[in-house]
Amino acid sequence: MSDVLQSMRDQACLIVSGPDQPGIVASVATLISRNGGNIVSLDQYTDNPEGGHFFQRVVFDRPFLVGALPEIEADLEQTLEPLGMQWRLTDRSKPKRMAILASTADHCLLELLWRHRRGELPVEIPMVIANHSTTSADVRSFGIPFHLVESTGPDKSAAEATILKLLSDKVDFIVLARYMQILSTEFLNSVGVPVINIHHSFLPAFIGAAPYRKAKERGVKLIGATAHYVTAELDEGPIIEQDVARVDHTHSTAHLQRRGAYVERAVLSRAVEWHAEDRVVRHENQTIVFA
Repeated sequence: MSDVLQSMRDQACLIVSGPDQPGIVASVATLISRNGGNIVSLDQYTDNPEGGHFFQRVVFDRPFLVGALPEIEADLEQTLEPLGMQWRLTDRSKPKRMAILASTADHCLLELLWRHRRGELPVEIPMVIANHSTTSADVRSFGIPFHLVESTGPDKSAAEATILKLLSDKVDFIVLARYMQILSTEFLNSVGVPVINIHHSFLPAFIGAAPYRKAKERGVKLIGATAHYVTAELDEGPIIEQDVARVDHTHSTAHLQRRGAYVERAVLSRAVEWHAEDRVVRHENQTIVFA
């Protein structure tokens, strides 16, 4: 167990969301207390205190947490569900399993593998799947299994079926580290876990392919990157994180790509870290990020 995960032993993270109403914070705090927990941190947000939606993230210590989880979950069900609240409780010492899909560009992929090796990401990486073999040696040097699944031609169904078989019951979320393939609606419905993508543009501008070329043609003064959850609508999923870099008329398309790669790596790493630490709450087509 890494130092980061060791420090989280006997810590739980509780996410609560639902219609805002008096008494939610008190109910949650009382519930944690009567189950032997001690609150370490608490963040909350409401989009409208009168009839709006309420969101809360609570981290608490509880000695011998694993054995106590069933009792805490039963208490949460009895206490919060009558109030119309949804909740999610996780053991922070148990890392989420993150699969990475990649193509030929390696900067985002290697950034995630490097941060994982340094213990900066509280995840396990059971596999990297790519549609080109160019990154195989680098991935294996990190001790991570590499799978080549080629995807050519307009029909991607065979490749997607192979990927689904590889992923089945082995991952908690997927990261597209510049995986230059559009995933079908059927794949997204079947995979059953969140999928995070890094788009090399500051969405909603320059959706789709070749955003740096489009940005150069438009004469932009800022370029950016966007990490978002993948939905059936291309580049329209809930945004997790964004950042920008300043450019000017002297920068070529290649220069924009190099400068943009730094932004992409940082944005994707932050999004992955926040998701892995249960800091992101999806609400309709937006996110609340307790960063």
